Amino acid sequence: MTTTLITGANRSLGLETARRLIEAGHTVYAGMRDTASGDDARALGAHVVQLDVTDQASVDAAVASLPELDVLVNNAGVLGSAFGVDDLDAAAIDDVLATNVTGVVRVTQAALPLLRASSNPVVVNVASGVGFTRWLTTPGHDEYPVAAVPYAASKAALIAMTVQYAKNLPGFRVNASDPGYTATAFNGFGGHQTVTEGTDATVALATIGADGPTGEFHDRNGRIAY
Repeated sequence: MTTTLITGANRSLGLETARRLIEAGHTVYAGMRDTASGDDARALGAHVVQLDVTDQASVDAAVASLPELDVLVNNAGVLGSAFGVDDLDAAAIDDVLATNVTGVVRVTQAALPLLRASSNPVVVNVASGVGFTRWLTTPGHDEYPVAAVPYAASKAALIAMTVQYAKNLPGFRVNASDPGYTATAFNGFGGHQTVTEGTDATVALATIGADGPTGEFHDRNGRIAY
């Protein structure tokens, strides 16, 4: 049995990832800041755990409650409150980095002892094409019109972190996924993909074997060349 922890699993992409991995046979622990929002995850058969990626005590308690761990999906993320440069200040970028970057490190580091005990340890970091500079600068891509600095910077950092974790953990499979422009509350349901399409890459990377890729960035069509 594969045991999986998903952060930010109470709704949208995290909840759909939980549904699909449970369907694939995983035992899923659905991490979320407010467990009162976990009824949908419970209905799927997930084990709901309180987990705030910005709070070390919360992360430590959540990881300590797990009997074992094979797959970690770092899905929790925030969009932030600054969408240009006129409304940008240091506090605005700090808030986004605290969840999207530092939070991923906090959870991953806490989970490493359990993952190291697994015969097939897997980490999937849910990034974004908004963190991929080639798409930010290519007219016609969904990412091109995005002007927000904090979110783009956080996801670019997460892609680089994924590569560095993969280099440091050769026995692991560590990859980043791009959900694409998916209709969720995150973007006011403005995306053109369903949540199932938006979780294709994450689910594929969460179910790879020990001979699977590592240090790569994938969308639902496969590997994205750096």
